[in-house]
Amino acid sequence: MRDDLRLERYDAAQAEGITDRLVALYLEVYADAGEFYSEDRYRRQLGAHRQRDGWTLVTATTDGQLIGYIYGFPLAPDTGWWNGIQEPVSVDFTAEDGKRTFAISELMVGSEWRRQGVARALHDELVGSRPETRATLLVRPDNTAAQAAYRSWGWQEITHLTPSWDGSPTFAVMVKHLP
Repeated sequence: MRDDLRLERYDAAQAEGITDRLVALYLEVYADAGEFYSEDRYRRQLGAHRQRDGWTLVTATTDGQLIGYIYGFPLAPDTGWWNGIQEPVSVDFTAEDGKRTFAISELMVGSEWRRQGVARALHDELVGSRPETRATLLVRPDNTAAQAAYRSWGWQEITHLTPSWDGSPTFAVMVKHLP
């Protein structure tokens, strides 16, 4: 990990003041990823996710510049997170009580800061402090670098899921059991 890296934790209210910075990094990271990764859709997603109980953000900065972040939230009993699973999984797999599963919605690092331990530092800072028994995330199947990193951090691919959002790609569902 970089010596000059600063990690900072935010709750939903605290993060409101840096929304434009979060969106700007998102747009940089997903600049060539297609229409689904638009500013409008992401602002709506970020706003909706921030409303979830337990929403937590960890940012990575160096010299005051935002270079990466990760955020997520515990899945509520009435979550729609699992809607769109394409392959059969047990009913127990998708049962949530608000304390079982922490969902990571975004983990991103600016292109010039990748392969320097920033993503791992963000991941460990957020996931390492969670009281839930497992965490989940969605990753594009064609993002082989991210999938390899997640596997090396103890994540397992379980199935695939296509969210109901307009133009949504299909994602691999990954799960990590937490200590």
